[in-house]
Amino acid sequence: MYRRDFCKLALGLMLAAAARPAASAEADRLFLENLSWIEIRDEVAAGKIVAIVPTGGTEQNGPHMALGKHNVIVRHNAAEIAARLGNALVAPVLPYVPEGAFDPPTGHMAFPGTLGLSDHAFEVALRDIATSLALAGFRLICFLGDHGESQAIQSRLAQTLTRVWHHRGIRVANLDRYYFANGEEAWLKTQGFDDTAIGHHASIPDTAELMALAPDELRPDRLAPKDWPARSGADGDPAKATAAMGRHLLELKIAAGEAQVRELLAALPPPPK
Repeated sequence: MYRRDFCKLALGLMLAAAARPAASAEADRLFLENLSWIEIRDEVAAGKIVAIVPTGGTEQNGPHMALGKHNVIVRHNAAEIAARLGNALVAPVLPYVPEGAFDPPTGHMAFPGTLGLSDHAFEVALRDIATSLALAGFRLICFLGDHGESQAIQSRLAQTLTRVWHHRGIRVANLDRYYFANGEEAWLKTQGFDDTAIGHHASIPDTAELMALAPDELRPDRLAPKDWPARSGADGDPAKATAAMGRHLLELKIAAGEAQVRELLAALPPPPK
């Protein structure tokens, strides 16, 4: 009996191990950094005309969360959006975004570890990334930002580049619904949470999403606001977050981003002859 059970367990583990590399390899092919230039050329020629540029952030997230929260979340969500679209590839996450002034430090820059860019540096980096993707043949370039201070710059730059590249049949867009109109807050309120508990930074949404994706990046003994110092860098009540909640919140953001890309694709002009 023991031998039969052991053999069944061993077979199950072997089958699971065999399935994982295939799934992982398929997901890896969504990321530009994992492909050769020949493969990218061929993917674009075969119809993968959408490029998603995820922007995250390396910032303080209260006493209970690692600095790379946004990068983990936006990388996962960008890949999921690309997989559902079927005609998109994902650029490497841009992990540095505006975080406040440097001298004197304001916003997140007032906390150790935060790595910020000036608005100008961020815009230049995004412009050059988009220019590179346009040269590669992508016709719809989408900025996907998981960070609030990135949104206005991304929207402004997207409008500018769309005007400049219109004659080339290239459109650039900021997927602002992913951040501003994803339905997270409304859904949390249906679950009984008020504005104070939901918070604005490093609170229930961020914490729940990270619980679902990378729980090791959280500090369970510091989730409760009662355990925070007076100057915590966070608000709300992340102790109320759960991984199940996070999975639902992630889906809301992914669905909002995917829907916006599909609308943009439907309105994309034909390439110039």
